[in-house]
Amino acid sequence: MVIRILLGLFVLVFGLNKFFHFIPMEQPTGDAAAYFGALTNSKTLIVVAVVEILAGIALIFNKYGALMTIILMSVSVNALLFHVTLDPGNSAGAVVLVLLNVLALIGYKDKYKELLN
Repeated sequence: MVIRILLGLFVLVFGLNKFFHFIPMEQPTGDAAAYFGALTNSKTLIVVAVVEILAGIALIFNKYGALMTIILMSVSVNALLFHVTLDPGNSAGAVVLVLLNVLALIGYKDKYKELLN
């Protein structure tokens, strides 16, 4: 339960931050800036923010948490790959996100038994 709520709060806060910018973030440079600019210009970050907000709410209130944890894994892996390859100095948050997401998936493993048979 603690992992689920921590993951929910983590993605809810960072999802809301994509709209309201209440957490100051370093501006990426070089290839990271080009990639981040493409994500911003194509409105992909809006979709990511909405997924993060919905997943955060679902996890906090434990409604559709197993489903949202699977959906959130794609966001987590992409965040990790972005930071590890293009912005390694700021990858700690992405590593925490993936770890929380994997632990939440393990917590929901009983819900996935039928799916994995």
